[in-house]
Amino acid sequence: MTALLEVRDLTVRFALPRPAPFQPRPVLEAVRGVSFTLEAGRALGIVGESGSGKTTTAMATIRLEEATGQVLFEGTDLLGLSDEEMRMRRRDIQLIFQDPYSSLNPRARVGDIVREPLDLLGVGTPEERRQTVRELFAKVGLREDQLSLFPHQFSGGQRQRISIARALAPGPKLLVCDEPVSALDVAIQAQILNLLARLRAEMGLSYLFISHDLGVVRHVCDVVAVMYLGRIVEMAEAPDLFAAPAHPYTQALLAAAPTMARRKSKGFSRPMQIEGDPPSPINPPPGCAFSARCPKAQALCRETMPELRPLNGREVACHYPG
Repeated sequence: MTALLEVRDLTVRFALPRPAPFQPRPVLEAVRGVSFTLEAGRALGIVGESGSGKTTTAMATIRLEEATGQVLFEGTDLLGLSDEEMRMRRRDIQLIFQDPYSSLNPRARVGDIVREPLDLLGVGTPEERRQTVRELFAKVGLREDQLSLFPHQFSGGQRQRISIARALAPGPKLLVCDEPVSALDVAIQAQILNLLARLRAEMGLSYLFISHDLGVVRHVCDVVAVMYLGRIVEMAEAPDLFAAPAHPYTQALLAAAPTMARRKSKGFSRPMQIEGDPPSPINPPPGCAFSARCPKAQALCRETMPELRPLNGREVACHYPG
């Protein structure tokens, strides 16, 4: 299959306030050399605890955060484009936000909200834009007579459908979904996930899907990347990762997930418990960042950082995987 998106050695650093006058500003390295490939028509899920860097990775990939490295979209490095060139590229790359309540302009009618990307990018004639909006409303399960309503007149699930329609308006090839169902009720989550799965099949879309819910990722994604303290520690095809996780952190995540608790997996026993908090990203440890919490850690883990390397059809950053 053709690679739609190739991310190479992506790094994001944030300068923090000085602890005292004339002292150097500490730097928080939120994303540390992340690399992955997303093939056309597939969905890649990025999971991890809060603060693992998954959302920052996604935002840096579409240039909503400053980063270094390479982000090749259809062979073009997005990080090297001018602002105007990137603005035109956004027609192919759209974002679905986490919160359907704050991501829609409360003073605009929803028909205008969905049409706005078409107006900004100059796509089609005014009549073609209106027809596109009507078609998108039908595609996401909304009625044409609702076009003149305001966001507050819709439920949370309906608002997220409006957000999806807005993201689809320019005809993108890649949708970045930043926890798109985390603010919704469980029953509504299932409807939105089924909608996203149907749209991907019908329109040939690719998804970069960010979530902390492993059950959601399992339902939507073909490939899963697990992040810890700004690095990918395991990446595998979704069925392989959920059946037999190789990294101790992945094993712990699956053991802690309520939706995964009753599923049988190979290679580790449940429940696998980890204690303590992740180390500071300002001053990460010299070896494996997970070593202080890992029940399998040995001296090598605390001294040498493991590289992400191939292992039985997946990639794992662990000295003692499996």
